[in-house]
Amino acid sequence: MTSVLGASLPNRWGASRLKHMTCLLNRGSAPNYVDNGPVRAISQAANQSAGLDWSRTRFHNYDGNATKLKGYLRQEDVLINSTGTGTLGRVGFFTGAPDDIPCMADSHVTIARTKSDELHPRFAYYWLGSQPFQEYVYAALAVGATNQIELNRESLGDAPVPVPPLEEQRRIADFLDAETASIDSLDTTRSAQLNLLAARERAMLDLSFREARSATPTRLKYLFSVRPRYGVLVPVFTDEGVPFIRVNDLLDLEGRADGLRNIPSELSAQYARSVVQPGDLLMSVVGTLGRAAIAPASLDGANIARAVCSMRFVPEVEVELVKSWLGTSAFHQQALVATSTDTAQPTLGMEDLGNFALTWPSDPKERKHLVREITRIQDSMRRLSSNLERQKSVLAERRQALIIAAVTGQIDVSTASGRGIEE
Repeated sequence: MTSVLGASLPNRWGASRLKHMTCLLNRGSAPNYVDNGPVRAISQAANQSAGLDWSRTRFHNYDGNATKLKGYLRQEDVLINSTGTGTLGRVGFFTGAPDDIPCMADSHVTIARTKSDELHPRFAYYWLGSQPFQEYVYAALAVGATNQIELNRESLGDAPVPVPPLEEQRRIADFLDAETASIDSLDTTRSAQLNLLAARERAMLDLSFREARSATPTRLKYLFSVRPRYGVLVPVFTDEGVPFIRVNDLLDLEGRADGLRNIPSELSAQYARSVVQPGDLLMSVVGTLGRAAIAPASLDGANIARAVCSMRFVPEVEVELVKSWLGTSAFHQQALVATSTDTAQPTLGMEDLGNFALTWPSDPKERKHLVREITRIQDSMRRLSSNLERQKSVLAERRQALIIAAVTGQIDVSTASGRGIEE
């Protein structure tokens, strides 16, 4: 019995190496980018798991026959991202450009063009994107240092491929096309529901602040006890030292507190104004704006990144209520205006932040009631969101399990579905 990457294949199946089943296995070429040109260049950013993202393609300046280009793409070419941690190994499938402009792969993308009489291109696409093969990519095919890794072409050519009879490959590809499309449709629906939940939560927050009986117009700076401040500009990481809080840590600051990276105490001392105290409101101010967390007691003395700001308020201000206000339309609209002229990623200035207008309840009792009411709303939305995220996770697991089972012959696709895939 033949096996591939630890999976036993049916007796009627064979196995081969990728280089023997392809007529082209090579990287594309470096484009000469222009605003508008005769050839579209497909990069790793455009080659997404959900399909080619044409909005991320750019144009290549070329005067000649595009079919002669190194990296010229033909319909049913399989595309493999070939550099960089996180994107390495991601697989796409080329079916032509929506505007019929000739396309090429850039030098970071490998083209696998199958011998169509031996390896069905869609079967190859599903095999190369399967979990066993993706794990093999990082375990055996990647070379180079962290974040500079790339696919070794010779090793990729030697990679194993299960080879069922060609007609069975077609049936498997058709089966997976139908089944994954159904799963992807459900996933898209769940994503849309998550977006609707987020919009509903924002609308409810807007209403809560707007309808507060003692709502009084003010500016954020009048709630501060000290001016807000950015953190460390260029961090240096060490095994021991001061815990260092970055933007992504704000997603679950208390849960990540024990696993934060550290910077030298000497470096932290140079940024003494941004040293964290319990109860500080930490917020992302570069790129993703408004992601926020309240500093727990366990992070007393920590420091923050340049992309994070620290806000400290007068004692009578409920920090939880300010954090909730950061989720309102009022905050996001003002943040959008304040960063509208930024040419790179949006960066919110501290003076602009302090001048943000808000309606703040002047009655302490109403503020405390509002905190309880908003907490109830957010807890409810969090439960619903968690449920949807869990469903998306299950869909992703089932999608991958189905692909693995089909491309290794663990299921007979001719009887696995009632969709009439053999017709």
